[in-house]
Amino acid sequence: MPDFLLGHFITLDPWIMLQVVILGFVGGILSGFIGSGGAFFMTPGMMNLGVPGNIAVATNITHKFGKAMVGARRHGEMGHVDKKLAIYTLITAAAGISLAAWLMQLTGAVGKGGHKGAGADLYISIVFIVVLSFVSISMFRDILRSRQEEDGKPSTAIVDFLGRLPLHPLIHFPVADVKVSLWVILLCGLATGYLAGTIGVGGFIGVPAMIYVYGVSAQVAAGSELFLAQFMGLWGAMNYGFRGMVDIRLVLLLYLGSLLGIHLGAYGTKVVREVIIRLVTSSIIILCVISRAINMPVYLRQLGWLGYDPSLDYYFNLGSKVLLYTSGLTGCLIIMYFVFRAYFQRRKVQASLVMDRRTSASM
Repeated sequence: MPDFLLGHFITLDPWIMLQVVILGFVGGILSGFIGSGGAFFMTPGMMNLGVPGNIAVATNITHKFGKAMVGARRHGEMGHVDKKLAIYTLITAAAGISLAAWLMQLTGAVGKGGHKGAGADLYISIVFIVVLSFVSISMFRDILRSRQEEDGKPSTAIVDFLGRLPLHPLIHFPVADVKVSLWVILLCGLATGYLAGTIGVGGFIGVPAMIYVYGVSAQVAAGSELFLAQFMGLWGAMNYGFRGMVDIRLVLLLYLGSLLGIHLGAYGTKVVREVIIRLVTSSIIILCVISRAINMPVYLRQLGWLGYDPSLDYYFNLGSKVLLYTSGLTGCLIIMYFVFRAYFQRRKVQASLVMDRRTSASM
């Protein structure tokens, strides 16, 4: 039997299992609400529970595979999937995932004594902090820009610049209705695959690239990214699974929470203004970044690069976990507030209409 079906990397007592389900639930709500896999919350959350970083990433990308299938099918029914664009992107995205899995295995062997794997934890944390800081700051800037501009449309500066360069061959994508240089697609695909395989947030690069670099509409970008994510998730699961890094128990526990959460989050997008969606998302991301940064001294000490009393590790991890859960749960409470408010307002309107009809009938 393959190693990924036998992986046991953490002892699962009932309390740990409940926390993993909660991680999946919160990640599912965030995923349905913002169109991302919620990995920016679930990956560090599992690491705070004691799951080695490379196992957390591998488990998350395996979990992402199933969710992407559901999302891609729904977008496909609405005509928002450019399969040709996704397939071209997959060419180098698969290579990026393989590179990420190899680097993860390499860094996972770095560590002293009983802290083997501290190298992977540090490596993941650094990439996580750098990439997600850039993403959150960009989102805050986009929010400010959209408030100042009346149309609120995405910037076309990069699309216009690349359009003036002779980067042949140019490929036409019918559903997206754009022409893009093959070299640009291959480069963006490599970055998307690498980040999906390293921290599980390839969509944070893939979707903006399609919108701001290719000139694709937001709906087609989201649908095409989900279609692509099916194959990236499957390829990532195979790469990590056959390296023995996937804990199938954690995958199933994440599904237990996320399959409910994703429906609640998706409903939230219908009743919450877009600016609030982006503001909640960017706030949660930056808090997740700070949470990961708090735990950095632990990995540096485990590698022998920083000296302090090991008993302080508990407080670093506790502070990181509290901030992570506070950010995720607060974001979910805000989303759920709008969801339930909209639900009860609709029930109130329906009850009022029924009362009016009864009153009219009795007259």
